[in-house]
Amino acid sequence: MTGEFVYKVTHPKHEITKTYTVTLIGEVSNEDIEKLKHGVKIEDYISKPAIVKILKIDKDKKISRLEITIHEGKNREVRKMCEAIGKKVKALHRTKIGNISVKSLKLGEWRYLTKEEVNSILQRTI
Repeated sequence: MTGEFVYKVTHPKHEITKTYTVTLIGEVSNEDIEKLKHGVKIEDYISKPAIVKILKIDKDKKISRLEITIHEGKNREVRKMCEAIGKKVKALHRTKIGNISVKSLKLGEWRYLTKEEVNSILQRTI
């Protein structure tokens, strides 16, 4: 079951969402956000549309913090999406896969998934 679970989570065809908190150097504009929401050119493809929320823009520190939700999860995709809008990633954390969140965990802490969480992924159909 482990291999099936990993395949289901990682392969883009299953469209399991992955949510990230991203801290960028510089202030993002509404235009930047719209580009991410509609897809940006990365290498030889255009990213699928993302769900993007601005969490914070700190003008003094010159950083922006976003929540980005995607379902493809290609190699370094979120970093490349941010580079495509001219922003460098200062910090990147995956906070959720599907409906499974790390919100209740402290730094360095881990836990086993519940049967319900595993089943929510395995039973997901396209």
